[in-house]
Amino acid sequence: MAKTSSVEKNNRRRRLVEQKAAKRKALKAVIMSKDLPIEERFRAQLKLAAMPRNSAKVRIRNRCEVTGRPRAYYRKLKMSRIALRELGSLGAVPGLVKSSW
Repeated sequence: MAKTSSVEKNNRRRRLVEQKAAKRKALKAVIMSKDLPIEERFRAQLKLAAMPRNSAKVRIRNRCEVTGRPRAYYRKLKMSRIALRELGSLGAVPGLVKSSW
């Protein structure tokens, strides 16, 4: 089980990304627009840099929804390989058969 503080920090980042997504997108559109004056684009770039770093989508870490583990994460299932194996052994994941030889 991952530290609760790490999981909560990641959840705060997710909420902040949702809140600031529209503003970041608008600023990036201004920055990338070639027909606007350079001064206006530069001001938009400064505003974007002044925004909280945790509002960037890149800062979000994929974590297992069951254990909070940050590594060996399957995106499709939203869980780690270890949690998947345990739930598979219990028969909780439909269609998953644990192989043994």
